[in-house]
Amino acid sequence: MPRGLFITLEGLDGSGKTTQIKRLAAWLKQRDPAEGVVLTRQPGGTVTGDRIRSLVLDSRSIGLAPMTEMALMFADRAQAIAEVIQPALDAGKIVLCDRFTDSTEAYQGGGRELGSAPVLELHRLLCANLQPDLTLLLLPRLDFSLARARHRNQHVETNTGLNETRFEQEQDAFFTRVWQKYHEIAARDPARVLLIEGDLTIDQVHEQIVAAVSKCLRTLAPQKPA
Repeated sequence: MPRGLFITLEGLDGSGKTTQIKRLAAWLKQRDPAEGVVLTRQPGGTVTGDRIRSLVLDSRSIGLAPMTEMALMFADRAQAIAEVIQPALDAGKIVLCDRFTDSTEAYQGGGRELGSAPVLELHRLLCANLQPDLTLLLLPRLDFSLARARHRNQHVETNTGLNETRFEQEQDAFFTRVWQKYHEIAARDPARVLLIEGDLTIDQVHEQIVAAVSKCLRTLAPQKPA
């Protein structure tokens, strides 16, 4: 059985990743109802990962050292690969993952100023250097993303009690470094990373995503119509 397709979505909170990953999943299922599509997210996506997510994203997690934060992200990722991602790929399914190691490189490597080297080395050691076939990087205007993320998380906390605002409390300089690191990743690996930036509508972003995924499907699975 051929290996499945691994697609990740990246970007700042508030960039529209959640909307686009759901639309992409729906498009894939409509294109081929028999296609196996697995949606997951990081941090989270497993019982262990959800517990790590609640710790890392909760604003009450005060004093978490940057290295500790990065280690927790990789603990979540290693579990997700073992429990969800690799088995799905081995079964020939399409895996759509909301965030992967690019997020750690951007947020901990860039935002926390730990640098790219330790992130990439931990990915090699703990994740068997598993690489996405395609990464969709959504980078609308920085101020727009931050305002949207902060408003959304406040709304979620008010209505559900779920607290995931720890990163949104950082200063703008932190997110500027994250933004710059994402651009650095896209420039370093243009064959894998599709950078979608600017003030685009939801439909315009979806159209670019569909075009990129269709091309990827034709390239990696020519036996399946795109």
